[in-house]
Amino acid sequence: MMDSYSKAAMGSVLMALQFASYCIMHKICTIHIMSSSPPESATPQIKYGLLVVTLASAGITVSLAQTLVIPIIGRLPEIFNTTAANASWIITVTLLVGAVATPVMGRLADMYGKKKMMLISLVPFVLGSVICAVSADLIPMIIGRGFQGLGSGLIPLGISLMHDLLPREKAGSAIALMSSSMGIGGALGLPLAAAIAQFASWRVLFWFTALVALTVGAVIWKAIPARPRIVRSGGFDYFGTLGLAMGIIALLLAVSKGSEWGWRSALTIGLFVAALVILVSWGWFETRQKSPLIDLRTTIRATVLMTNIASILIGFTMYGMNLILPQVMQLPVILGYGLGRVEQVVWWALGLGESPACGIAGLAAVTVVLLSWLRDGDLADESQ
Repeated sequence: MMDSYSKAAMGSVLMALQFASYCIMHKICTIHIMSSSPPESATPQIKYGLLVVTLASAGITVSLAQTLVIPIIGRLPEIFNTTAANASWIITVTLLVGAVATPVMGRLADMYGKKKMMLISLVPFVLGSVICAVSADLIPMIIGRGFQGLGSGLIPLGISLMHDLLPREKAGSAIALMSSSMGIGGALGLPLAAAIAQFASWRVLFWFTALVALTVGAVIWKAIPARPRIVRSGGFDYFGTLGLAMGIIALLLAVSKGSEWGWRSALTIGLFVAALVILVSWGWFETRQKSPLIDLRTTIRATVLMTNIASILIGFTMYGMNLILPQVMQLPVILGYGLGRVEQVVWWALGLGESPACGIAGLAAVTVVLLSWLRDGDLADESQ
């Protein structure tokens, strides 16, 4: 039997793997959209500052939706009266839908316009937030989180619009800000969600994201000029979309449920094999399409490939730590872990009376100390 910490660690690693699949879809789609829409010299008269702030806010909104539930991960099984494995799908489904929706929204943006698709992406996002806010059972909650995942294409679409509308000398810094919006949203979302969850109802988290998304949508509709759609040969790649969705679902289902079903069970192995066959077949099919959902030929270039690999590794590390540390820090004081064990050390590390730099360095040191104490089997020994 695994102890509570081991289960938390395993769950965090699995969800970090799921986040990695979303990262690569996000990077591929961004490159695909930008390569399909070179900037033009004649751009509408717009307020560049408002454009950058609006589009970056859209990206931060998406990131908020992914991080707001992290501080309440440990409470989700209790809130919905279910197992931890089932509750993990509240996070998994958003990443799963986002991994598929990101390239789909990019292709539809080529066909119907980027501003229009950004506004359309916000509709299910707001709907999903409202569903989550009023959910009393697990299934509606998962459905609502899935709708939120449909808004994941906002970040690459925003990058592409910046590429189209901003002058070349301003585009680089603006795109860098948009690309970092996931990190900014995470930095804002974690402490904000923790405060809301502690002093109000967890439902306020989702009402908050719905309000923010509505505000961002109104500003996009009013302030962002529409661009002519890109006329490309061929229609929408339905088979490519279906293949990508089936492959990712099979892979993530096996990863998420493998510890519960058994890693050597026929069902788990069958899903891994099915995912491999489907994704390989999907890749073969996409490379032979004139208008593929994702241009895989672009992704094999050395610079693009290395960027994708680096993004996956960074995302894996970041998301794994974001998931596991809040759970460990909230463990009961009686177990001697988390803040219950190192309360005095944490306050000392905050650098009270010292400079902010001391506080940052101290927190980094405490993180190392915490991780060094979290050894397999220690928790089980202390709880006996």
